[in-house]
Amino acid sequence: MIRIAAAAAATVLFSGALFAAAPAFAAAGASGTIQLNSSVAQTCTVAVTDAGATLNILSGSSNVAVGSVVENCNDGAGYTITVASSNNGTLKSSATGAQAISYTTSYDGTNGSGASFAVTRSSAQFNKTSNVSVTVPANAQAIAGSYADTLTITIAGK
Repeated sequence: MIRIAAAAAATVLFSGALFAAAPAFAAAGASGTIQLNSSVAQTCTVAVTDAGATLNILSGSSNVAVGSVVENCNDGAGYTITVASSNNGTLKSSATGAQAISYTTSYDGTNGSGASFAVTRSSAQFNKTSNVSVTVPANAQAIAGSYADTLTITIAGK
């Protein structure tokens, strides 16, 4: 009878050792992961400041600063700035007999005339200030009246 009790005690002792070792084995080999994700939306903006400049049509105006633009675009591939004229690159007047007066626009050193032109940036830019200037050739025979055009500056990421 002593033999049976010793065998039972050995079985209980052995299975207790298994239970004690099992949690330690599982904790040492256990792992998990946490996936971190985020995204940044493309944001491209321009802040345009009109300088309120007046152009002299009779004697001409050379490279007159008419405004400035602050560019912000987080597109790593770059972006395009477009300068567009409402009057196809001319100053127009509603005065009787007035002819449209052509002019040239310069944006950050790039010249353009006509309806529109573009300036391309090859990388993201933040708080980049660019100047806008206009050159009007002299026209001593211009008809009296008010002449105007509107330049629109737009930005688009690539």
